[in-house]
Amino acid sequence: MSTSDHHHHHPHLITTFFFLFLNFFCLHANELELLLSFKSSIQDPLKHLSSWSHSSTNDVCLWNGVVCNNFSRVVSLDLSGKNISGQILTSATFRLPFLRTINLSNNNFFGPIPHDIFITPSPSLCYLNLSNNNFSGSIPRGFLQNLYTLDLSNNMFSGEIHKDIGFFLNLRVLDLGGNVLTGHVPASLGNISKLEFLTLASNQLTGGIPVELGLMKNLKWIYLGYNNLSGEIPYQIGGLSSLNHLDLVYNNLSGPIPPSLGDLKNLEYMFLYQNKLSGQIPPSIFTIRSLISLDFSDNSLSGEIPELVAQLQRLEVLHLFSNNLTGKIPRGVTSLPRLQVLQLWSNKISGEIPANLGKYNNLTVLDLSTNNLTGKLPHTLCDSGHLTKLILFSNALDNAIPPSLGQCESLERVRLQNNGLSGELPKGFTELQHVNFLDLSNNNLIGNISSWDMPQLEMLNLSKNNFSCELPNLSKSKKLKKLDLSRNRISGVVSLRFMTFPELMDLDLSENEITGVVPSELSSCKNLVNLDLSHNNLTGEIPSSFSEFSVLSDLDLSCNQLSGEIPKNLGNIESLVQVNISHNLLHGSLPLNGAFLAINATAVAGNNDLCSVNNVNGLRPCKLVRKRSTKSWWFVITSTFIAFLVVLVSGFFITLIFQKTNNVLEVKKVEQEDGTNWEIQFFDSRFMKSFTVNEILSSLKEQNVLLDKNGVQFVVKEVKKKYDSLPDISEIRKLSDHKNILKLVATCRSEKVSYLIHEDAQGKPLSQILNGLSWERRRKIMMGIAEALWFLHCQCSPAVNAGDLSPENIVVDVKDEPRLCLSLRGLLCMDAAYMAPETREHKEVTSKSDIYGFGILLLHFLTNKNSFGDKDIESGVNKSLVNWARYSYSSSQLDTWIDSSIDTSVYQQEIVHVINLALTCTVIDPQERPCTKNVLKALESISSSSSPCTTYFSKILSLAQQFWLCLIC
Repeated sequence: MSTSDHHHHHPHLITTFFFLFLNFFCLHANELELLLSFKSSIQDPLKHLSSWSHSSTNDVCLWNGVVCNNFSRVVSLDLSGKNISGQILTSATFRLPFLRTINLSNNNFFGPIPHDIFITPSPSLCYLNLSNNNFSGSIPRGFLQNLYTLDLSNNMFSGEIHKDIGFFLNLRVLDLGGNVLTGHVPASLGNISKLEFLTLASNQLTGGIPVELGLMKNLKWIYLGYNNLSGEIPYQIGGLSSLNHLDLVYNNLSGPIPPSLGDLKNLEYMFLYQNKLSGQIPPSIFTIRSLISLDFSDNSLSGEIPELVAQLQRLEVLHLFSNNLTGKIPRGVTSLPRLQVLQLWSNKISGEIPANLGKYNNLTVLDLSTNNLTGKLPHTLCDSGHLTKLILFSNALDNAIPPSLGQCESLERVRLQNNGLSGELPKGFTELQHVNFLDLSNNNLIGNISSWDMPQLEMLNLSKNNFSCELPNLSKSKKLKKLDLSRNRISGVVSLRFMTFPELMDLDLSENEITGVVPSELSSCKNLVNLDLSHNNLTGEIPSSFSEFSVLSDLDLSCNQLSGEIPKNLGNIESLVQVNISHNLLHGSLPLNGAFLAINATAVAGNNDLCSVNNVNGLRPCKLVRKRSTKSWWFVITSTFIAFLVVLVSGFFITLIFQKTNNVLEVKKVEQEDGTNWEIQFFDSRFMKSFTVNEILSSLKEQNVLLDKNGVQFVVKEVKKKYDSLPDISEIRKLSDHKNILKLVATCRSEKVSYLIHEDAQGKPLSQILNGLSWERRRKIMMGIAEALWFLHCQCSPAVNAGDLSPENIVVDVKDEPRLCLSLRGLLCMDAAYMAPETREHKEVTSKSDIYGFGILLLHFLTNKNSFGDKDIESGVNKSLVNWARYSYSSSQLDTWIDSSIDTSVYQQEIVHVINLALTCTVIDPQERPCTKNVLKALESISSSSSPCTTYFSKILSLAQQFWLCLIC
């Protein structure tokens, strides 16, 4: 080639290089602008995106969270867990031309996702994770050909899952769990033949499980739990040969378990609990040798557990409790070397516990309670050295507790009550260092129980046995909260050692042979709620120091030989509800305050020299003795002045009560032109004077707010379920007077629909403002809701239950006060996440179910999440919020789920107290949940640790307010 030829082509090379450079520069500039546009639309309080700017560097590949390929093109955007918030208003960032990965999980994004996010994104996008945020609206529709992972879990997405979800043909992972999705599981999912992980749990899905899931031969994980799915389990699922994890828990599935599930030879985790499954467990299930965890609990399964269970040599967890199983415990379970947890409680199983149970197992938890088991306890139960929970109560077990249990140092929780156990406690049994809960009540145990060394003990119940000795020395059990030694033959005096329990809440020493006086030092147990010393041989007087109890609720001193007068200040205990001092030698008059004002006659009977000025039935009236005084003139003047003030104040409140009584007006009935009959009940005369009936009915149709002439707004709220009755009218008026309860001014109802009209608190729902709230404000809101519950449960007669305690049902007003909306909506409209287990089962709301909902609310305050879908690989369980919190708390993983806007370093102790309270409020057994009063006391103690002076004065003001409310109502 000639020289001229070289010169001829050189300009073309320059031109080509120039255009490549220009294209490179334009693409780079375009990526930079798209990223900066994204940054400008969000909030970054921790400055993680401070490097994203023109001033720092124009090289986006050096920006925090940005990853580029070898050609300096952005291929990954990872901003997970950065406490970023805001709305994504445009899908521009998702259109970065070479982008493969987007991870915005574990932040505080909210609002809907741009509708075109799945239509015009980067064609190379294969991983999209928006989980653990507060995104709402419907799931965007579209088609991403190369998407491998789509994770939208733990947000607030609503609506149905569209059929075109089946267009994502290359998906391997689909996680839509922890949202508010409704409708059916689309059959089109069967088109995604490459899918390996499918999670739709913790939504509100209905209908059946589509048989098309049987076409997804690559599935390894199916999790459809915590929905409202019904119908039978499709037998086609048995054809998913790759399946490792099957989880269909907390649904309404019925019918038998398909025998075809026994064909899942690679299955390790099978969870079908909390459904309505019936029939026998198919024998084929026990041929799946790969099973690690099997849970069919809380169903209606019948028949026997077959000896085939011995084939499950890899099995670690077997849960078959709460069914109708019969027969004996198969001996095959004793040969399972990895078995750690065996729970068969609440069935109809009979016979003896297999003799070698525990010898060849790795038992950590054994619960066979509430069956018909007989015989003695095997001595091998703790042979593994790892047994922590031994729960065998409510059977017909007999004989002595084996000596081996006295050496079982791993034990933490022992419940053997309601059996026929006899003999003495084995040597070492009262010195187990890790036991925190011990219940041996209602057996035939005997012997000396005077010496104890259990430093972790919190609950001890030895009642209804035949122990004969002096009161035990429990001084090393500083954590003791409940002690019940009643109905034994214990003698001696109440030792001062009983004053060393700073956390003691319940003390029952009744029906024994205890002598001596009631020690006044007992009042040092400041957390004592229930004290029962009845049916003993106690003498002396009732200590006046008992008035120092701050939370005492129930006091029983009956059937003793107590003498003297009742301390006048005993009635000053504000928390005291029940007192029984019957059948003693007391004299003098009853106190004129507190629990003594309305005391039952049987609670004071049997005291011959006791009298009453309140005409208590069964007591003679006290004689009034008049005494002369040298300063009688001063007494007359003072009494006259006080009487004048009483008359003045009484007149004021009588007038106020009269006005409030007149605020409840008659029911108005109106027939509209279309023939609809409306019934309108007013609770506030001001509201009735501001609007005509036609204006109200017109507003109902338009679903807007009502605005009176003074600019006061009232909110109209539809109740989709017609309520047949409201609480008593006087109760509704009473509810309107509490600062933490939204005032109801009227109700309107027809045959088809009902409406409630509330005052407008000029605030926002808690669900909208919780993100970013300081711990101080969260604490204040917790206290306000607790005070509202205390008012509803303890101050209203009859008690009123709140029902729905979800953040959407709580408004924070302009004064930063939480206001609970008593919508009276019924169970169908309650947020399922805040519904107690017994409410789901019995369809009834009680004060204890309110406490459960409040516990969920506390967890929501801590996490800013309604539910969790985090998977615990070891147990194979995708937990609810409560279970997940228990697991994380016990595993010391607090920092992984406490809301990042809370300063855990400063408020760690308070947070731990709130967690403990929340977990106590959400226990399964309603009877083990604290009462409302104790919940409020617990929160007050948390607040007082932060600001004792402020809390002290606010408490005084609160008590004063409650006093006036009682007068008004």
